[in-house]
Amino acid sequence: MKNQLVPYYEHPAEQPGAWDALVAAAPRIYGVVLNPADGPGDAPDPAFAVVAERLRAAGVRVLGYADTDYARRPHAAVVRDLLRHRDWYGTNGAFLDQTSADLDSLPHYRRLAVAARAAGVGTLVLNHGVHPDPAYAELADLLVTFEGPWDTYRSTAVPLWTAAHPPERFCHLVYAAPSDARATAAVHCLVPGAGAHPWGTLPHSLEPAR
Repeated sequence: MKNQLVPYYEHPAEQPGAWDALVAAAPRIYGVVLNPADGPGDAPDPAFAVVAERLRAAGVRVLGYADTDYARRPHAAVVRDLLRHRDWYGTNGAFLDQTSADLDSLPHYRRLAVAARAAGVGTLVLNHGVHPDPAYAELADLLVTFEGPWDTYRSTAVPLWTAAHPPERFCHLVYAAPSDARATAAVHCLVPGAGAHPWGTLPHSLEPAR
């Protein structure tokens, strides 16, 4: 089952074995978030273009990372990032980070969703990090409704909508997780990393042999 959404923010030249492990795990991966420089960067990075092509060839969705700064970042800047991801790395999806969860911001994200689809985004993921207003489910293929450490996750009852929106529409991203940790969302990522850069580690089950 393709149930792992993996934000992996390490350069392929520095961690080639980890990127090999992602390609090898393709049957289990919902998607990989490509994030060369807190977005696509100012110029194409050939190393990221190569791993993106390998992932696509293996049947993995490649999601271009774009920060929305909780609706404070201008629409044009976010769309520019999505177009660069598409043109430089051939991404077929988008991961919009720091997405607002409140209803007042919905029009802003509706415009972004329309622009993303027009730019060829096939899979749109919104990372709220918390449970958002239910109206956001109309905009995206997947909503990240939790992002945080394992200690918080295991003590928090994270709700899932199950009536109009099935569980596979939701994702939980958990860091500082032990090897036996389990998620309640159908799509998830649980990594051992902690601190300021937890997404520089792979899920326990995908870590390459050393």
